[in-house]
Amino acid sequence: MFATVRKATLPLAILCGVLPGAVCAADLAQVAPAPMAEEAIAAASPWMIRVRALGVLTHDSGTINGVPGAGLSYSDTVIPELDISYFFTDNIAAELILGTTFSRINTTGALGEIDVGKTWLLPPTLTLQYHFTDFGAFKPYVGAGVNYSLFYHQSEKPGFSNLDVKNDFGAALQVGFDYMVTKNWGVNFDVKKIFLDTKWTATSDALGDISGKAKIDPWLVGAGVTYRF
Repeated sequence: MFATVRKATLPLAILCGVLPGAVCAADLAQVAPAPMAEEAIAAASPWMIRVRALGVLTHDSGTINGVPGAGLSYSDTVIPELDISYFFTDNIAAELILGTTFSRINTTGALGEIDVGKTWLLPPTLTLQYHFTDFGAFKPYVGAGVNYSLFYHQSEKPGFSNLDVKNDFGAALQVGFDYMVTKNWGVNFDVKKIFLDTKWTATSDALGDISGKAKIDPWLVGAGVTYRF
């Protein structure tokens, strides 16, 4: 039997030695293994940016101390917005949104419609998100976090002075999705609810010093373009 094995392997050995192009067992053993899927995933960048058109839709509610039945209303706006996301894992990410807008403040109810003034607002919002990854190019997510609203460049209409809307924290909830057209580029739709109830003061020619609460509670509804590095 051993003689038979030697006879069977001898021609292969001669072939490998004589023909350089012949494929031998030693050559097959030297073939490099294919890259692992985990290495390809690790090479992906954790950073993502989005540019959106954002509608800021306020909740018209507020009070004026000492004037029963009086309230406040605020103007809605559409602004550009930039957000930056960092993925800790395929499912968990943090998002910071940046944008600024203004809002006009009016009295309502017992005082009628009186234009009090205008304030600019910078509302940086940080959310922690969970991204669902089982739907192919469609990538929905939910999030929750915190908002800090800074009011600046406040101005008054005739009859009012010293308008001051206080900076304040608020909770934020979020739902949205990305649809990735290519590996890097996609489209995005996003909705956030900010729970913002702050204090305000002003001086009225008719009423003297006035104060109250401004319950703005805006919806932030955005659509735009996604880029994953």
